Amino acid sequence: MKSILVTGGAGFIGSHLAAELFRRGHTVTVLDDLSGGFVDNVADGIVLKQGSITDAELVDDLFQRSHFDCVYHLAAYAAEGLSHFIKRFNYNNNLMGSVNLINAAVNTGVRTFAFTSSIAVYGASPQLPMTEETPAHPEDSYGIAKLAVEHELQASQRMFGMDYVIFRPHNVYGENQNIGDKYRNVVGIFMNQILQNKPMTIFGDGTQTRAFSYIGDIVPIMADAIEVPAARNEIFNIGADQPYSVNDLAAAVARSMGAPAEIVHVPSRNEVAHAYSSHEKVRRVFGERKLHSLDDGLERMARWVKQHGARSSKRFSNIEIARNFPQAWLV
Repeated sequence: MKSILVTGGAGFIGSHLAAELFRRGHTVTVLDDLSGGFVDNVADGIVLKQGSITDAELVDDLFQRSHFDCVYHLAAYAAEGLSHFIKRFNYNNNLMGSVNLINAAVNTGVRTFAFTSSIAVYGASPQLPMTEETPAHPEDSYGIAKLAVEHELQASQRMFGMDYVIFRPHNVYGENQNIGDKYRNVVGIFMNQILQNKPMTIFGDGTQTRAFSYIGDIVPIMADAIEVPAARNEIFNIGADQPYSVNDLAAAVARSMGAPAEIVHVPSRNEVAHAYSSHEKVRRVFGERKLHSLDDGLERMARWVKQHGARSSKRFSNIEIARNFPQAWLV
């Protein structure tokens, strides 16, 4: 059994992953600043260290004291569309924070560094579905930061021999999601709006397409990564195969919540129109797995959401660029 650090482990994907690793018998430590996560998300038996990956001194001290075998890095501010307007914040948290972790991992002999990247690295690709060989041309600051960390891990492997595994998930939803964040996680936003008897808001005409991925389908594969030799120093798209329009998603969310599909279309924002990926590589390396249908996954999340209730949406307080900022986010 291994000593494992999960950054962002009080957040959505991180809390599920930390719990899965702990169930498998590993010693798990979570590092989270609780800016988007919750203490209640951390399972009993897991050590929670509250702090930020941007604090290099804290990170170095934690690594030197704990002697981790593996790191799963999920800590990030993952509001892709908002990243255009918070560039300094984005790069400090999502790039420089990652560099702090990589430095500490190399210096303390971490064997495997598993990184949660994003299909945002591809940008508006003419090739659909996108494969791991699709050229990366990110169109927002979030995707640029993620791609930079991927390159840094590859350079560090060549220079220092620290193995990595990179996952590019997309549009993940499920239990433990912060439905009070109005800048990201469209499924959670829709469910939170329904709980508050508000219409679901859609940017533009709603014909944008994405494949929406249930959390229970991706976490077991991520947990397997440190045990699968063929996964070392590889990149994997991970998530659902079937794309849906945002309009179709809204209708499905309404069904799962037992509510009418009340929709309001607001002015479009700058976003990739169509983005979904191929998962042939992850199936080849990790084996075939049965995935939840969209309706099944939404029903599971809806049960959890109804039990926990609505959460208030907070406005991001430090917008660095106001030009072209979507009016719908000012409400």
